[in-house]
Parts: sequence; C-alpha cells; structure tokens
Amino acid sequence: MNKFIPIVRPFISDEEIEAVVRILKSGMLAQGEEVKLFEEEFARYIDVKHAVAVANGTAALDIALKALGIGPGDEVITTPFTFIATANAILYQGAKPIFADIDLRTYNLDPNKVLEKITNKTKAIIVVHLYGQPADMKAFKEIAEDYKLLLIEDAAQAHGAEFEGRKVGGIGDVGVTSFYATKNMTTGEGGMITTNDDEVARKARLFRDHGQVRKYVHEVLGWNLRMTNIVAALGRIQLRRLDELNKIRARNAEKLTRGLQGVKGITLPYVDPRVKHVWHQYVIRVEQDFPLSRDELAEYFREKSIETAVHYPIPINHQPLYKRLGYTQDECPNAIEASKRVLSLPVHPLLSDEDIEYIVNAIREVSER
Repeated sequence: MNKFIPIVRPFISDEEIEAVVRILKSGMLAQGEEVKLFEEEFARYIDVKHAVAVANGTAALDIALKALGIGPGDEVITTPFTFIATANAILYQGAKPIFADIDLRTYNLDPNKVLEKITNKTKAIIVVHLYGQPADMKAFKEIAEDYKLLLIEDAAQAHGAEFEGRKVGGIGDVGVTSFYATKNMTTGEGGMITTNDDEVARKARLFRDHGQVRKYVHEVLGWNLRMTNIVAALGRIQLRRLDELNKIRARNAEKLTRGLQGVKGITLPYVDPRVKHVWHQYVIRVEQDFPLSRDELAEYFREKSIETAVHYPIPINHQPLYKRLGYTQDECPNAIEASKRVLSLPVHPLLSDEDIEYIVNAIREVSER
C-alpha cells in the first residue's frame, strides 16, 4: 500500500468554500453579523445563554480567566498532561498553575488528586476533556461547590462530547474551545467562550475588542482578539455537520478497537460509560511487553506510510519554561508514565475501511513476530 495515511485531515467541502466566498463577495470581512450568528448557533448547540467568539483557543482561555477575575496570588489547579496553552493562560493572569495528576485510564485530571492540591489560595480548577472524552464532571462540580471554587472546562478537544447527557462546555462556570485546524470542527484558527453568566459574557466581549462598550468608548484595558466573519462562516457550516462527523469518528474508533482487541502489550482506550466520547484522538498505550517501544512503533508506522503522533511527550511541569519557574519533576507520576507510552493513531472521518484495516494489520504484524 503506497497511500499515505495522515494523523488528521480536516473535512472541508464545497459548502464551506461557498460560505467563505459569500463573505468575501459581501465585503464585510471583519467581526460582524456572521460572527453573531455563529455565536447564537454555538450557544444553542452547547445549551448555554452565551457564546463569545474570539481569535483562537488560547485567547478564549485567557479572556475567560480574566472575565472570572483570576489574578495575582491565585492558584488554579489543572492537568500537566495536555497542550501547554491551558497552563500558560493561568500564568497570563499572574496566577500560579498547580498541577494534579491524571487518571491513567482516561488520561483526564483525577478528582482525588485535585483534592490533595487545594489550599486557601485555590481560586479555580481547569478541567481538560482530553482526546474527546469528558472528565468526571460530577466529581469536579461537587469539589467546586464544596470548596467554593470556579470550574472552567477546556473543551478544545471535545466538540459535541457529553457527560451524563449534557454537552461539555456548558457544565462548569465557563467553557472554552478551539477551532484550530486539527479539531473535530475547524475554522483554521478561532475559539469560543461559553457560559450562563451574563457578567462573564459581558466582560469577555469587552476584553476581545479593546474594552469598547461602544464605538471609541473604552471601559477597560482590552485586546484585539476578535473573530472575523470569514472564520465564522466556516464555523457555521462545520457546526452543522459536527454530529455527523463525530459519529464517523466513533465508528472508526470502534473498528480500531475491534481489530486491536487482544493484542498483547497494547492498552486500548477506555471509555467512561457516563460519557459520549467524540474521539478527537484514538490513543493506545504501548506497554513494556510489546515487542517495540512507543517510539520504535511510531518509526515503524512511518515506514508503513502511517502518520502517528504523541499527545503529549512532555508533561507541562517538565517543560523548560516551567522548570525555570521552579516546578518539581517528581510529582504527577501517571502523567510521566503516559508521556512515555501514549501513541495517537489516525481516527479522522476521512479514513476508509481499507485504511483502518491497514493500521490494525501493521500493529498485529509487530505483535506476532
């Protein structure tokens, strides 16, 4: 098989192209009516009162924390096993990220480990719904209520995912998401803040647009982090097909799991029975009794023209920036273990049955040596 199988491939149809062309022809390219419509549609989808569109997912995190009043002296507990933007957004406020360990079954933040990290300086918890699987929102809601903490959901990898029938991004005080090119729905770049809190939404809209309450009247220090009509036009089409594409991802994941069942030395993804997993990534764990190490298996896949990825090879508290900030290296052992063993396989909606069979057979060939 000479065909290259990419780890991710965005689904862009003529409908998206036509939507962008429509905006280009309109001449109204910056933030305007199209952004407003996207916000309204996304809020209905998540089932919240407000959705605030911004330039990217990192901006969504930053603005959300600012709107919630996180600031110097505050501690915010989060996971070390995710993309660095989650923790960096805490630093942007002058606050301190506190890392709690993960559950090795789901790779999500472990509620029991969060409890161990709460102090009188703790202001909030940022939960990441990693790989498309919701974290234990029942436990985190209880912790937040018991300790009077803010609860922020980083749902950048979990568009359309659900915990006990509720869409993520609409369960905590605030949700944030990203529409980066690799996400389940994409606009190339772009982000959204979701909340039922009127004041948080009001502040978020100010912060994204130079602090303007009306044209040339600036109430607070703000930034230029607006979304454009071009991006919103893409997002509206992508949102309409999101559930359909997530179903295809789920079917692909099921086929991979069925094909890899029983392969010694490979731990397959665990799915919490309370959730709807949307399979942003299909992540296996390569154990010590598999014939190849994780990195050797990734190289083998490269030779087979199958692209894989490691999400994530370095826990955030091990990053050079965080080492310089004085973070210790020996805490969060589950995150360390995961970083050495996880490997993401293609699961995107454009895979064919032949592609999936080829991926499965490649692993089985190694295991049967």
